Amino acid sequence: MAHAAVILWMLAVVCVGKGHQDTEGVQDTAVDSSTDYLSLVTSANQDFAFSLYRKLANLTDSQDKNIFYSPRSVSLALAALAVGARGETHRQLFSTLGFNSSQLTQADVDLAFRSLLTKGPSDEEVSEGTAVFLDDNFKPKPEFLDVLKQSYSAEGFNVDFSNTTDSVNTINKYVADKTKGKIDKLVDGLDPDILMYLINFIYFKGTWDMPFDPMLTKEDMFNVDENKKVPVQMMNMEEYFDVYHDQAINTTVLQLKFNSSYSMLLLLPGDMGTLEQAISPEHVSKWMKWKKSRKYDIYVPKFSIKTSYKLNDVLAEMGITDVFGDSANLSGIAEDTRLAVSEVVHQASLDVDEKGATAAGATGIGFVPLSFQYIPVIKFNRPFMVIIIDNQAQNVLFMGKIINPNI
Repeated sequence: MAHAAVILWMLAVVCVGKGHQDTEGVQDTAVDSSTDYLSLVTSANQDFAFSLYRKLANLTDSQDKNIFYSPRSVSLALAALAVGARGETHRQLFSTLGFNSSQLTQADVDLAFRSLLTKGPSDEEVSEGTAVFLDDNFKPKPEFLDVLKQSYSAEGFNVDFSNTTDSVNTINKYVADKTKGKIDKLVDGLDPDILMYLINFIYFKGTWDMPFDPMLTKEDMFNVDENKKVPVQMMNMEEYFDVYHDQAINTTVLQLKFNSSYSMLLLLPGDMGTLEQAISPEHVSKWMKWKKSRKYDIYVPKFSIKTSYKLNDVLAEMGITDVFGDSANLSGIAEDTRLAVSEVVHQASLDVDEKGATAAGATGIGFVPLSFQYIPVIKFNRPFMVIIIDNQAQNVLFMGKIINPNI
């Protein structure tokens, strides 16, 4: 029986409370019927993924920290929020997510995410969806809830937010169930003014196509920077791998395949700053197209990291401002209640180890001497980037940077 080699969880939480709104309508331009809205949304999601990465990397408190997040989940949560946005608030959400440039309507985006969420593998390697927790006294528009259910796989729950203990327990139990226990206490307390919690989750569990042998894992040193080294358990394998060396940005790209349609790309740069500023969806497409297979001796650290972000300021810098203040127009959620978003929270974790399969056997094989063959070494013993993608569409599910595997 195969065991988990990689386990990831992620939550993007949008918390909505009382605020102000205007009454402008949504200005959508219909996409031409011949246009592939799914392709346009996927392309926009990829661009947003790398734009968000650069914002997170430039945070002053992230300079020497690991970065890990799910751009797919952030895009999905904000697109779900846009269902209830109108006027300038809606325009800002669409523009930041990259949908305006494609001339997509909200209905096009809804259909695209509906397709993405229903195309997942049947083995439950990836599970994702949305949940809406509504205060007992808050009545949103039925059409808003219907779109969330049909296009964003949303489940709806009524809670009494004035009873903070029960509502906290309800949300935490739901989150723990959906993340297989990875998060068992998302919420500590709730503001009594909260009327709605919109939660998006994504859970990924992958099995290596070629598992590492635990007997080859040894303690080694990881160079956090020029002055700091930390001990790590370094996995090792000598096998054929798909690799691409991007000379333009001096980065070696190693593809580690899961036993599925997903892969993990590990990026080892000569200079991390150069890679971070240059990386784009076009780079990923180039790497996947031109990678070559040959035998390598690879070293990859075992690690387990967790990250948490409050994205209000980051999203505001990217152009989403009105939704957080008095100018918020969320009249598509409810007409008789003025709403504003109080916070957007994103949490993620990544666990990487050798596990993949357990097997036993005995075979007699005769060996003959071989002439010496040089096998190049790729050793991830300094900061590197990681991207988890769908091999076919190259959708980015998760991405980040490992500065210190021990944090």
